[in-house]
Amino acid sequence: MKALSNVELERYRVAILVTVAAVGLITGLLAHYYRLYDVAQIAWSSASCVVIAVLAIQVVQALRGGDFGLDIVALISMSAALVFGEHLAANVVALMYAGGQWLEDLARQRAGREMSALLGRVARTAMRYRDNALEEVALGTVRPADRLLIREGEVLPVDGRVASGYAILDLSTLTGESLPKTFGRGEEVFSGSSCVGPIFDLSVSRQASESAYANILRLVKSAQDSKAPLSRMADKYAVGFLLLTLAMASATWWYAGDTMRVVAVLVVATPCPLILAVPIALIAGMSRASRIGVLIKGSEALETLANIRTAVLDKTGTITSGQAKLVETRVLASYTDQDLLTYAASLDQASAHVTATALIREAAERSLTLIPPTNVDETPGSGLEGLVAGRKVIVGSIAFVRERCAASERDGATEIGTSDDLPNSMTVGVGLDGRFAGVLTFADQMRPDATTVMENLRDSGIDRIILASGDRTAIAQSMGRAVGVDLALGDLSPEAKVRIIQDERHRGPVMMVGDGVNDAPALAAADVGVAMGARGSASSSQVASIVLMVDELKALAAAMTIAHRSKNIAMESAIAGLGLSVSAMIAAAFGYLSPVEGALIQEGIDLVVILNALRALR
Repeated sequence: MKALSNVELERYRVAILVTVAAVGLITGLLAHYYRLYDVAQIAWSSASCVVIAVLAIQVVQALRGGDFGLDIVALISMSAALVFGEHLAANVVALMYAGGQWLEDLARQRAGREMSALLGRVARTAMRYRDNALEEVALGTVRPADRLLIREGEVLPVDGRVASGYAILDLSTLTGESLPKTFGRGEEVFSGSSCVGPIFDLSVSRQASESAYANILRLVKSAQDSKAPLSRMADKYAVGFLLLTLAMASATWWYAGDTMRVVAVLVVATPCPLILAVPIALIAGMSRASRIGVLIKGSEALETLANIRTAVLDKTGTITSGQAKLVETRVLASYTDQDLLTYAASLDQASAHVTATALIREAAERSLTLIPPTNVDETPGSGLEGLVAGRKVIVGSIAFVRERCAASERDGATEIGTSDDLPNSMTVGVGLDGRFAGVLTFADQMRPDATTVMENLRDSGIDRIILASGDRTAIAQSMGRAVGVDLALGDLSPEAKVRIIQDERHRGPVMMVGDGVNDAPALAAADVGVAMGARGSASSSQVASIVLMVDELKALAAAMTIAHRSKNIAMESAIAGLGLSVSAMIAAAFGYLSPVEGALIQEGIDLVVILNALRALR
């Protein structure tokens, strides 16, 4: 028999308590109707004692762990009602307390529906090509470079690139985008998206355990187990609320000498607004953020996000796309751009260099037919050479290509021009049949929405934005001016980025946004670390408290708005709920509420608080 999880056990415990309290209340009311008063008292008190016993165990366990929670006030109110002979009131409070926990559980399920839905989309098998035939294999056996068949309606089991035709994918589970998106041959696609178009072949980039979707699932499980600081703050308020309750009860006894008024005060004092409102609102905010592709690992990160005043942004992969793109082609008069690109991209199929990936992607976008290279010899860090359709092709640094060209044919480099005119660019030379044939220039381009995102971040409460890059200072400052940051710094080591975060902390909580391995220390040091998880490194996603599963920075600004709203709803729900509870306590102290009426009013307050907290889902 499969063992039940802690969540399932807690769910069963709450269901049993609600059932016991409800049966006791109904049985007692029926007995009272038939004038079996002793039976009614026994039914009410028995049901109350069961709830009190379970609650007392919880309180003792919490106290042993150093957690002075609000459940103590609920325990006192039920116990006082029993001691003073108000068995019906005690049973009503017991039902309301157990019912409140049940409502909280329902609210958590509702709020966590979007995150939990991710867990049900895990593929178990894949259709893999082998010797020109298809075989269904376990997902764990799929490796990089395998070729898979993706059929209509299937969830992509791993990350990879479109290897044939095109793919039409539903990304709503990952990014919240309502409309399907089309990906051409050679473009990268991520696991967890669904095929809603014709079948296509997928070239595997990572095994399933390292895929984007597997990372999402790990982060979701981590997020669902967190406890928010506002929630812990509510527990800290328990001491003050308990003292206020005891003071009002004592004052009522001193002023009126009426036991029923004291019991009514204690019954109304059940602090469910604090117990329920804060965690529900924050969990709802996390769920809402997940629908736009922002995975927040814990409600603590959500609350801190709402307090951020300074943002430190890496450049590559954050302000820029993080991908090299062919921006210029210069060739000798005897060649065409298409010739140069076809031969260079064909040879680069044998290389894993970043420019090789960009070159192959460019060839795919231009619908060029690539030829498998042979006799390839690569010199790491310099370039490679080989045969493409019987022609000698050389691709690499300018010096590497010139060195391997005939002396009489090297002048092509001078004729074309090989200087890096573009900022943040990389130049690659191409040789054909021993002749220097052309130059390809690649650049990491600024995201088209970068400037708008900076404005959105400021609208979301950011006072100061710093661009912190490991790239050259001149490039960082040029990019910083273009997007409108307050300070742009370059030539930074990972340690220097950490120092910047520490220096800026005097202004308030600091957020770091990055995507590379070198950003991991800064992400861990920041109050909130945000990783560009769609393309970023695994290490940055692991240490970050927030992961953007969409390759768009604008989702972060939207998440900050959600964080502000969720925190505000949590606080207003708690304050309004406690205000109503204190008002009811005052009314009970002056004799306007009986214990039973107080219990019913308190449950109405709880219901209003829960419904208001769930507004964070919208």
